[in-house]
Amino acid sequence: MKTESRYEIILYWSDEDHAFIAEVPELPGCAADGRTYAEALANAERVIDEWIEVATELNRPIPKPRGRLKYA
Repeated sequence: MKTESRYEIILYWSDEDHAFIAEVPELPGCAADGRTYAEALANAERVIDEWIEVATELNRPIPKPRGRLKYA
């Protein structure tokens, strides 16, 4: 299931992890990493789809994308 995600993704470098981190604040616990910025972004897009798939299977609510968040 490939969705056209519109969730905000926050990308940053983590010295501790030696990787780029991609967090999706609107989906609790949804994050990914990668050796490059592009890899972290691609992994985040895959994880968003997986997050939505699992939430659907468990009949949990799926937040609607809100776009740019004020605190980001």
